[in-house]
Amino acid sequence: MTTSDGGGDQQKPRSGPRATYPAEQSAGSKRTWFVVLASVVVAAGLALAVLGFNQFGDPEVSGQATGYELLSSDRVAVQYTVNRANPGDAVVCIVRARAKDGSEVGRREVLIPAGTDIQVGARAELTTSAPPVIGEVFGCGLSIPPYLDSKS
Repeated sequence: MTTSDGGGDQQKPRSGPRATYPAEQSAGSKRTWFVVLASVVVAAGLALAVLGFNQFGDPEVSGQATGYELLSSDRVAVQYTVNRANPGDAVVCIVRARAKDGSEVGRREVLIPAGTDIQVGARAELTTSAPPVIGEVFGCGLSIPPYLDSKS
């Protein structure tokens, strides 16, 4: 019988569930698909872990503004703290001032020399091109420009 009730295995059915859905796959084929998919999932998880650590892990150097003082209509002082994993490394921090509309009106690169402390407090004064409303640390890093390098 070759009806949709699944009876009769002599002929390939032309309609019904057996014609629509293929016969069961072999156990080896299922195992291969499982191994391939599991490998893809593990690789994707490892890639996400590496990206997450690089993006959100502890940086070697970081700077955080702790306060600012508006000195005049064209000057601002920024107080900040620098944290570094290796105190023996010199660090450069970019300190900036912004105007009321958010535009940058002053910028200065400041060298924090190598020392013995992991956390260092610093203060920088900036001259601005327009009246400042805030002073902040834009960022800190280990790439010291040649004109700031005390070794040259």
